[in-house]
Amino acid sequence: MRLVRQLGKFGLVGGVGFVIDISLYNVLVLTVLAPASIAVGPLLAKTVSTLVAITTNWIGNRLWTFRQHRRRGDSAREGAEFFAVSLAGLVIGLVPLWVSHYLLGWNSLLADNIANVIGLGIGSIFRFALYRFWVFSPSRRRSRESPGDRRSGYPQESRRATRPDSPRVGS
Repeated sequence: MRLVRQLGKFGLVGGVGFVIDISLYNVLVLTVLAPASIAVGPLLAKTVSTLVAITTNWIGNRLWTFRQHRRRGDSAREGAEFFAVSLAGLVIGLVPLWVSHYLLGWNSLLADNIANVIGLGIGSIFRFALYRFWVFSPSRRRSRESPGDRRSGYPQESRRATRPDSPRVGS
């Protein structure tokens, strides 16, 4: 059941990222990165739109989808891992666009958007698997904590305050 909830949340966060990605891609390709002006405009537009979507998705997945698995105090490493996985997903998403636009010569905006959706679908499967089993993995979080941390979520404190020079009770 947890997997189904995670998939649902991941899908909602990804849906927001999808809207951002496709919308920004179309705005860029129809304006400043038009293929008529810049030959690699569609690839640049896809790169920019995906990077913006990646940032949005990291925030959503960290704070909502995988909230219970995030590593407190280690957000820099987690962010770096998230962006590494996302950049690999970006490359996966660029392949169908490159094949469609440059290899097959299907240069319409519709063909580019279909290629984008295919790339996003394949990339999403890849990203979810790596986010779940690597970036936000519950087992990685547990392996970094002491046994007391797992129970309460906080470091285990000694039951008695001692100073190095104080005598031990019962000794």
